[in-house]
Amino acid sequence: MNGKEKTESLIKLFAMANQLIVHSLERIENRFDIDLGHNQTITSDRDEKYYPQFDEDIRREAAGMSQHYEIFYCLEKSIRCFVSDMMNEAHGGNWWDSGGIPQNIHQDVAARIRAEQDSGTTRRSDQPLDYTSFGELSEIIKSNWDVFGSVFSSRKAVERVMGNLNTIRAPIAHCSPLAKDEIIRLQLSVHDWFRLME
Repeated sequence: MNGKEKTESLIKLFAMANQLIVHSLERIENRFDIDLGHNQTITSDRDEKYYPQFDEDIRREAAGMSQHYEIFYCLEKSIRCFVSDMMNEAHGGNWWDSGGIPQNIHQDVAARIRAEQDSGTTRRSDQPLDYTSFGELSEIIKSNWDVFGSVFSSRKAVERVMGNLNTIRAPIAHCSPLAKDEIIRLQLSVHDWFRLME
C-alpha cells in the first residue's frame, strides 16, 4: 500500500468511526429520550462581509464571552419574569401603576420609554419592567418585601447576591472580558440566586 492509499484508508476509517459514534449517540438519545445536541446545525446571521474584518483576537474573545452573556441574559430575563409574576399575583394586572414601585424607578422608566420613542426605534418591550436596570430590579424586590419575603428567607442575602450579580454584569454588558476569578464569581452568584429560592 503506497502513501496515498494509506492516507485514503485512514480517512475512510476515520469517517466510519464517526458514523459509528453518531449511530451510538442516536441509540442513546432514543433509549433515554434525551437530546445530546450532536445533530444541531448552527446557522449564523453574522455578516460575513464585515465580521471577518474584525481582529481575530477580538472575535475569539467575543466567542468566549458569549457563554457568559447567555447565562446572564437568561438569569436577568428569569428574574424579570419572577418579579412580574409575584407582583401580578400580589397586586393584579395593573401592578406597575398600583403596586409598590418606588417613585424614582417609575419616573426613570417613563423617561427611558420616552427617549426610546423619541429616537424612532422599535420599542424593546411593552412592559415597563423591561426598562428597569438590574439594580432597580433589586430595589423593587426590597421595597416589596411583603410580597417577596414569602420566597426568600433573608433580605440581606438577596441584597448581597443581587449586588454581586450587578457588579459582575457590568463587564458583560460593556463588552469587557471576564477575568477567571470573575467567571467563577458569576457561576457562584447564579448558584446563590437559585439557592435563595429553595
